[in-house]
Amino acid sequence: MTDDVIGADAVPRGRSPADVWSSAEWLAAATGWLDDRLAAAGRVRTGPVTQPRLRPWGTVLTAPTDQGAVWLKAPGPETAFEVPLYRLLADVAPGSILVPIATDLDRGWVLLPDGGATLGEGVPADELPTAMAEVVPHYAELQRILAGHVGDLLAAGLADMRPAALPGRLDDAVEAIGRFLGRHATDDDHAALRRVAAARPAVVDWCERLTAGTVPASLDHNDLHAWNVLTAPPARPRFYDWGDAVVAHPFASMLVTLGVFRSEFQLADDDPRVLRVRDAYLEVFTDLGPRAELVTELELACRVGKIARSLVWLRAVRSEGFANAGAFQRAPLQTLAALLAESPLDLG
Repeated sequence: MTDDVIGADAVPRGRSPADVWSSAEWLAAATGWLDDRLAAAGRVRTGPVTQPRLRPWGTVLTAPTDQGAVWLKAPGPETAFEVPLYRLLADVAPGSILVPIATDLDRGWVLLPDGGATLGEGVPADELPTAMAEVVPHYAELQRILAGHVGDLLAAGLADMRPAALPGRLDDAVEAIGRFLGRHATDDDHAALRRVAAARPAVVDWCERLTAGTVPASLDHNDLHAWNVLTAPPARPRFYDWGDAVVAHPFASMLVTLGVFRSEFQLADDDPRVLRVRDAYLEVFTDLGPRAELVTELELACRVGKIARSLVWLRAVRSEGFANAGAFQRAPLQTLAALLAESPLDLG
């Protein structure tokens, strides 16, 4: 998909996607579609449509209805895969997501019901590791289902971040991050990029070991933390905000899940709270190999998963522009450089 197209909506050159999404014409079209889809679903809008989020990479509209709030998400060109992904997930694992009220693949729009509070909003911070230990087996079950749909995931437009592809993705990341930093790059930045580039043979070895393993590729949410888990009834947790998702070794998902606990609570990798979540997740895969081998595979997958994570960061800050990225200007480089950190869970 070209840079000047959002779904089927042409963006005139010189205008950003955010300019289009904030225009009266686009808002009128989106509101009309929302109302039509609500009517088809037997719902009635009971208040105005508002636009609570407008970012360079996507926008969200919301409106009250007689059956609760709804949300219209319009991802940008680089994350337009989220719309067909929702369709696929609704077909194969509807209990794990917010099932869309409607989707429009041509426009790149998805209309979702309100999902209620997230796990992070509803659970005290010190109880989050225990709560996530109860959630991650459900996520692992979703990944086991989706391992049989890798072709469909790739066809939907998700990036291929499977181990065999990652050495090439590493090359892409080093070059693209260097280009993004440009004249803003410091001597330390250049040195970090050289160290990562020099580690390519090690990355190839790690990826070959993962490719030879027994755990098949699947969907990687790539930002799985307590604020992307919905806990309102039904009791089964549901996962949302799939805009960072990729096709990868499934264990790479634990990079963010465990890495957030490690950084936010200043925990060691072997802290019982970290291990509780890790082991609850791996329990779903124990038919594929001994636990010790699965632990090793998870550590390798998290380490090389930083390559995909750095490219997701790059996509976000590049859409903002270096000057507007603030504290996140070097997040892509920091994440990529963490590939060589002592801990496989170091997020950079």
